[in-house]
Amino acid sequence: MTVTLIVLAHPNRASFNGAWAEATATACEALGHEVIWSDLVALGFDAVEGAGHYNGAAAFDPLKAQEMAAQQGSVPTDVAREIAKIQQADRIVFHFPMWWFAPPAVLKGWFDRVLMHGALHTVDERFDRGRCRGKAALFCVTTGATDIESGPDGKEGNVDMLLWPTAYTLRYLGMAVLEPVVVHGVHGYHEGAGKAALEQRLAGVLGGQADVMSGFDAHVRMRFNADVDFDEDGRLRGASVTPFIRPR
Repeated sequence: MTVTLIVLAHPNRASFNGAWAEATATACEALGHEVIWSDLVALGFDAVEGAGHYNGAAAFDPLKAQEMAAQQGSVPTDVAREIAKIQQADRIVFHFPMWWFAPPAVLKGWFDRVLMHGALHTVDERFDRGRCRGKAALFCVTTGATDIESGPDGKEGNVDMLLWPTAYTLRYLGMAVLEPVVVHGVHGYHEGAGKAALEQRLAGVLGGQADVMSGFDAHVRMRFNADVDFDEDGRLRGASVTPFIRPR
C-alpha cells in the first residue's frame, strides 16, 4: 500500500491551504493510500533547533548533537515521530503559502530539526546515495501575487527559483521532487466580482486535486545534476550547466 504523508504549514486549518491539504487526503484515500499527517502548527511543533532539545549542552553543535542523538537513541520525541513518518512514507505532499518569498518559518524549522544528521542523512549518504531514495515529494503552494508577478521576469521573483532551496533540501536526502503546483493570487483582500472569481478558481483547484494525485507518478520531476556531474572539489563539470537553473 502506498503511504502518503501530508505536511501542512499554515496556522489555519480552515484556510484554502488547509482545504487543499484535505482534498489531497481525500484523493489519496480514494486511491487506497494510507494517509498520515503532520499539521505543523496544530502539532505545536517547536521549529527552533537548540541545546534545550539535547540536555542543554553548553557548547552546542547542531550536526554533532543530532548525530550523537541518532547513534544513542536519544532523538527528541517530537522529532522521532516526524522521522518515523518520513521513513514510512512513499510520497510526501507539502502544502504551504509563500510568505516573504519563502515557505513559512515553521516548515524551515521542521527541516532544521527533523532532517537529522545521522538519522536521515550522513556525509556518505546524500544526493544520489541519499537515505530517502525512492521517495517522491510534491509542493502544493499558494502565493498572494499573480502568476505574471511570480514568473521568470516578474516583480515578485520567479516562484520556481524561490522554491529551489526547499526542493534542493529534499534532493540532498535523495528524494525525487515533482514540479510544484502553484496557485496564485490567494489572499483575503479580494472583493465583489474579484472575490467571486477567486472562490470559483479555488473550488476548481480543490476539485482537480484528485487528478493531481492520480497522476502523481506521471507528473514532471524537477531536474537535478547527478553526483557524477561534479568534480572532486564539488564543482560542476562544464560551464554551460548550473545547479540552480533547470532546462525546460
